[in-house]
Amino acid sequence: MEPAKPKLKFSTLLLVAALGVVAATALYQAKNNGLLNKKITPLTNNLQTRTVVSEENAVISVVEKTSESVIAIGISQRVVNPFDPFAIPKTQDSTIGTGFVVSDNGIIVTNKHVVSQSGGTYSVVTKDNQKFEVKKIYRDPILDLAIVQIDAKDLKPLELGDSSQLKVGQTAIAIGNALGRFTNSVTTGVVSGLGRKVVAGNQFGSAQESLDDLIQTDAAINPGNSGGPLLNSAGQVIGVNVATTEGAQNIGFAIPINSVKSIVDEFVTKGSVTRPFLGVRYRFISKDVAILNEVPQGAYVQEVVEAGPADKAGVKAGDIITKINGKAVDGESVISDSIKNSAIGNKMELEVWRDTKTLELGATLEELPSE
Repeated sequence: MEPAKPKLKFSTLLLVAALGVVAATALYQAKNNGLLNKKITPLTNNLQTRTVVSEENAVISVVEKTSESVIAIGISQRVVNPFDPFAIPKTQDSTIGTGFVVSDNGIIVTNKHVVSQSGGTYSVVTKDNQKFEVKKIYRDPILDLAIVQIDAKDLKPLELGDSSQLKVGQTAIAIGNALGRFTNSVTTGVVSGLGRKVVAGNQFGSAQESLDDLIQTDAAINPGNSGGPLLNSAGQVIGVNVATTEGAQNIGFAIPINSVKSIVDEFVTKGSVTRPFLGVRYRFISKDVAILNEVPQGAYVQEVVEAGPADKAGVKAGDIITKINGKAVDGESVISDSIKNSAIGNKMELEVWRDTKTLELGATLEELPSE
C-alpha cells in the first residue's frame, strides 16, 4: 500500500504562482536593462586596484608635470677617418647627457663631465625636438656641476625642493636620456641613503674626482642620465643625477639640490659664479688612523696650489691642518664647509701640525677660477 501524499491547498498554489510571476517579471526587466551580463567584483579587488592606481597616478602626474623641462644635451664634432688620408671630415652629432631647466630665460643645469669635451659645439634638444646652440657654459671646479645657457624664452623651469628634508625610503623618480638614445626615460625607486661619498670618473677613465654628501638611490641611472633631475613625489627636484657604480645594480647617486641652489641663483642673477678657495688638496685622517700613525687627527695636505691662498700663507704638502677658524678638523667636510660658508677676502686661521710642531697660519680666501 503506497503512503498517502500530502495535498496542497488552493491558497498555497496561488501564492507560488504569484511569486513565479514576480520573479519572471524581475528577470525580464533585468535582461532588458543589461544587468544580467555584469559581473560582481569582490570588494577586496576594488581596494587593491584603487591602491595600485593611486601609486601609479602619483608617478604619472610627476612625469607629465616635469618631463617637458628635461632636455637632451648633444655635441657636434668634426670627425676624420684616420685610416683614409683622403677622407673628407664629417660632422657627427651625438647625445651625451641630460639637463633640466631652472629658469625661463634658457638656463639649464647638468653635470660638468657632460660638457667637459673640447673641440665641439654643444646643443640642447627639448622634448618637442626644438634644437638650440649653447651660448655660455659655467663649469664648477668643486662639484660635478655645470650650468649652460641658450637663447630661448618661455621655457618651463622645474621647482627646486629641499634636500635637507629627505628621508631614507621616500619615493625617488629619475628622468633622463638613458644610454644617450632613449630620451625622457623614467625610472623610479626610493632614496636608499644620504651623505654618501664616491669617486666619480668619466666614461673614458681619463678624469676622476671625489664627490661628498651625495644622495644614494635605487632608481636606475644609466650613462646618458647624467645631469638629469632626481624628483620627489611632488615633482620637486631633490638632486642632480651624477653617477652610478660600475659592477653594481640598483645603486645610483645624485648631488643634493641644496648644494646647487646658491650657484644657480648667482648665475641667474649675475650671469656668472664666484667661489672662494683655499688652494689645497687633502685627505682626512680619522682618529683611529691618527693614533696608529702617532699623528694628530685632521686634514693631511697632499697638494698645495702654486700661488694660491694656502701657498701664500706658508702651508706645505705633508702638513696636517688640525683646526680652521678655531674649529677642530674632526670630519671630512669641516674644511670644505668652512670655505663654502665664507666669502672671498675672508681670512682663515689655520692650526697646522708639521714635524711634531704646531704652527698658526693665516690664509686669505681668493676667487676660484672656473674651468
